[in-house]
Amino acid sequence: MFVPLLAFGSEESAHLDKAPVNLDDYASLQRGARIFTNYCLSCHSANAMRYSRLEDIGLSKDQIKNNLMFAAANVGDTMSISMSPENAKEWFGAAPPDLSVEARARTPDWLYTYLRGFYLDPSRPTGWNNTVFEKVGMPNVLWSLQGEQVLKKGADPHDEHAAPEFELVKAGKMTPIEYNAMVGDLVNYLTWMGEPIKTTRQELGIVVLLFLGVFFVLAYYLKKEFWKDIH
Repeated sequence: MFVPLLAFGSEESAHLDKAPVNLDDYASLQRGARIFTNYCLSCHSANAMRYSRLEDIGLSKDQIKNNLMFAAANVGDTMSISMSPENAKEWFGAAPPDLSVEARARTPDWLYTYLRGFYLDPSRPTGWNNTVFEKVGMPNVLWSLQGEQVLKKGADPHDEHAAPEFELVKAGKMTPIEYNAMVGDLVNYLTWMGEPIKTTRQELGIVVLLFLGVFFVLAYYLKKEFWKDIH
């Protein structure tokens, strides 16, 4: 039981920012789905997710097919990629992970901080490093939007009590506020994708608890009626 706790204790910790997750915000989820299919789906698959599930966040089949599908043939197909794991390992050193349940495995706060924590590091093969994933093999694929930033001198990227400070050395297409909002939408979508049924499950859970509460009262008085001659 305690072995997983030892594993977590051995990991380097870093400050994590709170992700703006709101699974009821369909506009945010739709924006996040667009970002995911445009920037993530070329390397990362989501084999546990079907395009058709995007109807649950308010998109029609035509909107999905015309705007979000670039490789699949049918709306019912899974979000797979054409790149094989063997080629990915040869080109990148390791196959990019499937992102179907990455938000559940890493937590939304981890993803939100990770996607905003890339900084220039000439010592790395890709030229990039990350504050929450030291020596990460993935380059900053969103650099054209975020711009290029470096850690401020003396900043400790692994201080869990304080957020690392960056200095923007080359502006991107978005301002920092716009970029943070965009990453928030992407993480919101990744969180939803990890468990699309979560909102329905929670609503159903409330109904079940209410039913059990009413049934308990009925069962209690029924029990009293059956046992009244004994008690």
